[in-house]
This record gives sequence, structure tokens and C-alpha cells, in this order.
Amino acid sequence: MNIIKTTFLGFCALTLSACDSANKQTTQVETQIKTAKISAELPHYLERDIRDEIFYFVMPDRFNNGDSSNDNGSATILESQGGFDPTSNGHYHGGDIIGLKEKLPYLQNMGITAIWMTPIMRNQAVQGDSSGYHGYWVLDFTEIDPHLGSNQDLKDLIDAAHALNMKVFFDIIANHSADVIKFKECHGEDGKQWLGAKPGLCDYKTLEQVANGDEYSVFIPEGSENIKTPQWLNDPKYYNNQGDSTWEGESAIYGDFAGLDDIDTANPEVISGLIEVFKGVVSEFKPDGFRIDTVKHVNMEFWTEFSPAIVEHAKSLGIPQFFMFGEVYDFTPEFLSTFTTTGKMQSILDFALQGAIAKALVEHEGTDQLEALFNGDHYYQDEDSDASMLVTFTGNHDMGRFAHILDRENPDMSEAEKLARVKLSNALMYFSRGIPVVYYGDEQGFVGDGNDKNSRQDMMPSKVDIYNDDDLLGTDATTADANFDQSHVLYQDLVSLGNLYQAHEALRHGKQEQVYSQQTPGLYAFTRTDENGQYLIVANTATTDQSQTMTLSYKGFEPVVLAKDKDEQDGVVTINLAPLSYAIYKAYK
Repeated sequence: MNIIKTTFLGFCALTLSACDSANKQTTQVETQIKTAKISAELPHYLERDIRDEIFYFVMPDRFNNGDSSNDNGSATILESQGGFDPTSNGHYHGGDIIGLKEKLPYLQNMGITAIWMTPIMRNQAVQGDSSGYHGYWVLDFTEIDPHLGSNQDLKDLIDAAHALNMKVFFDIIANHSADVIKFKECHGEDGKQWLGAKPGLCDYKTLEQVANGDEYSVFIPEGSENIKTPQWLNDPKYYNNQGDSTWEGESAIYGDFAGLDDIDTANPEVISGLIEVFKGVVSEFKPDGFRIDTVKHVNMEFWTEFSPAIVEHAKSLGIPQFFMFGEVYDFTPEFLSTFTTTGKMQSILDFALQGAIAKALVEHEGTDQLEALFNGDHYYQDEDSDASMLVTFTGNHDMGRFAHILDRENPDMSEAEKLARVKLSNALMYFSRGIPVVYYGDEQGFVGDGNDKNSRQDMMPSKVDIYNDDDLLGTDATTADANFDQSHVLYQDLVSLGNLYQAHEALRHGKQEQVYSQQTPGLYAFTRTDENGQYLIVANTATTDQSQTMTLSYKGFEPVVLAKDKDEQDGVVTINLAPLSYAIYKAYK
């Protein structure tokens, strides 16, 4: 019988109060900065399988200011200038493409191989009491927003990333454009009044109402008739114009997204027009793929034409691994999968996995929540994709950071336990099937105060009070400081995960099978298997030691990441795992 005993990854082996201190005050040995320059060791970016990637999702405006001269946007285009207020959580802060390029080594050292940016095309700078810092109010689908730089700056960023063998992904929008079109019944004759029954919303008019002649009186305010590019997007006939979505029923497809002009994606001219728009983007900038916003708010038929057309165009330009994944804000594999099967998209963001991890590590439900999630993987299987191509994450710019969700539901939890749960959530994301995404700032212990604006903190020194009063995890710094600390405990944890991810191909490509789960917090075990062997991954979501015996088809499991201890005899493996930790073992058949 082979018995392996060692220290564990997870909870600090000290008292909780001492552990809190230890997480902030490391020893001289511990402060040695490790790196994970795995992009330099992977196949060339043009040929690389998408399952080899580790994504970093970044909002350029909130990352790093490399050129202060563009902080106020365009000097000549009125609708794309202004909106700069670094003290407000709803306005431009000055981060830009040059600033992002300056930090490529920081990202590469963390193990990042692919950068996904929030939308960067030219926005309407100001709508209501906020600005388009996030990029989702597009006016011009052909050029970069001047607050972020120039088209040449973007090309320089992509060239610099490619030189490091890293990929760059754009965030694109087909569902809507900026809020320009007005309805006289809601906005008055000049578009500046408010006559709607509900504050900020125009009542949704159904398809039946419209068919019976009950329509809004549509107009474009004087001076805004030609502010969108390409030119055809200025014609109201290419929009649904039915009022604001209630997020239910048909309105989820045909209603305006919080006032944004909802494009009629059932119109054949629109379909061909948007295909040409984004073919042009691929031709000019040569990105490695797209993340597509608000996918479920677009007619499914649109995606069946759009997705294959863009991928084929990219291939014709010498980008054979061009990859697109959509945002479908839903937590059920049955629904999510329809966009990769019926809709012919290559992949979607795996909101269902995010929900299952939150149930297990935030809400203290059983690890059978993870088993139930992975039991739905068969829904994604079709002729050109499967669940291994899903893009996984633990938190984002809309729902909030994982650390915030954890803090919100467990306000009295110690910092040591929060850090352990964050680390374990990252390990589950990295080593289960799918392609992991790190949300910018998570590696620096960012927490935030909630969804949307309050989860979009600055990495550069911030002037936003509601950001700067946060108690960041694993550091005494605040967001008032520049937060690019490569010695941060969470940055270093991601370095370790990245190096493991790169060193063991089965942890990226291997077939996943479930071995054990339970109805309470505790152990969850699964395997990843390829032609070179089998990996056993075991996680403990409980705050006490856990032990379980499992019978496996492979024998001779050797440690990759060590558990508290392990016994094995004739394919029967007993894993003892410390609280909030994980272990990885490898065996050959």
C-alpha cells in the first residue's frame, strides 16, 4: 500500500486569525515571483486549439491609461466626445489600448494566452447620466472608440500580442446599436421629453399590435440623422421600434434593450449587412475571434447564417482557428445548448457552470450540484462542437465578481476562508472541461459592491470612492493604488494553475467523467482521460477534512497536486482531503 502525506492547498494550517495575517505578510521565500509564460510554449496562435487557451476578460477603460490625450474622446465628432469623469463609476476613466499593450507582459506572466476586451468600437459617449465607457452603445461598427485610441493603436496591440503568441478577441454586438431612434409617444416631438407611462421605458408593443397598425411614431432627432456607420444603420426601417423589452416572451427578441435601438435581425438585408460589417472588421484587424453580446435577444435564424459566414471568411484570410462564443444569460444547459446546436455557434459562455460553482462554494449546497451540471453536457454534443469548447467563468462585469457574491452571501466569513474558496473556484474552472476566463482584477483580490458599474473597478489608481472603500482580498492595497502586483497571492495562485494547465494536456483536452459527489458540502471527484493516461481531480468544498474511497479503472496514481494523504491498492483509491482544498493525481492504464 502506497501512502502519500504532505501539506495541502486551501485553508491555512494556522488559526483563522493567524491565517488572515499570513495571507498578507508572506515570507522572503514566498515573495519570490513565479511566472507562467505558457503562451511562449504553446503551438503558434494561428494553429492553436481553442481548448489550449486561458482567457483574460478586460474592460480597457478601467485597466491602464497609456495616453491621457484621448481621455475626452474625439476632438471632431460631437457624439463621441466627453463623458470623462474618473470620480464616477458610470463614466470614462481614461484606460486605453496603448495602456493595455503596455501590460501584456503582466498578463503573459500570469499564464494568460488570450485577451477578450469589452466592445471597443466607437460609442455614443453619453446617454442619460452615464457614458459608453463599457462599449455597448455602438455608433460606428468600423472604427475604435476615440476614448480608447485609434485603429492603428488596435492593430499595434494585436501585433504585440501575436508576437508573444497570445490571441486577441473582440466583443461584438449584433442585437442593438446606441439609443438614437425616438418615439413621439414616449419622447415628445423633439425627443427630449418623457411621456411614457413608466419611468425610462416605452411600453412594448407586441407583434400582433404592430400587425394591426398600433405602432410608435418613429423619428430621429435633428442632427442625428447620419451618425451611425455603416450608413444603412441610420434608417429606422432596419429596427424593430416596438418599445422596451420586458425580458419575457417575444419582447426579449423584438424589444429595445433598455432603450438601445433594437436591430431587426430577421430582415434579410440586415443579416447580409451585419455579416459584411463584421467580415470587414476581421479583414482590417485580424482578431482571433469574437465574443458576441446578448445572443439570446437575437433571432435564432440570424445566428445560423452569421456564425458560419464569419468563420469561413476568417479562414479565407488565413485565420484557421477563428473562434466565436456567445453570451446567453441563462443557467440551464438545455437552453444554452440550442445556440451551439440549432444556432450553429461554436460555443457560448457557460453560465450554468458559474451557477453550479456558486451553489457549491457560496451557497454551501452539496457537490451534487456540480454533478447535475455536468450531467447536462450531452446537450452540447453535435457534429462540430461539444461541452469541452464551452467558455467558463466564475463572475463577470454584469453579475459581479465571485468574491463579491461570496461576500454578499457570507458577510461574516473570514478572509482566509474567502481566499480558499476563491482559489478552489478557480481550480474547478481551470481543470474541469471548458476554457477558463479570468475577469480582470480578480487576480488582485478585487471584490466590489455588486453588479454592473460596481464590478468594473480600475486597475490603475482609482478616484471612485465606492471602489476605494473596498477591502481587497489578500492585500493591504486598495483600488486607489495601481494594482498590478505580481506577488499577490491570487495572481501567484493563477500562475500555478496556468503552469499545471499547460504541463498536462489531458487537463485541457481530456474526456471528463464524474466519479463522486454528495448531497452536502464535501468531496467532488472527476477524471480527465486521454491517450497518455488518466487524471483524478478531487475537490473538498467542506470546512472539515473529508475522506472517500473510489474504485477506478486506472492504477498507480501519482501526485501532481498533493492531497492531505492518499492510499491506493489494486485500483481502489482512498483520498483524504483537507478543508477547501483540491488534489490531482495521474495514472497510466
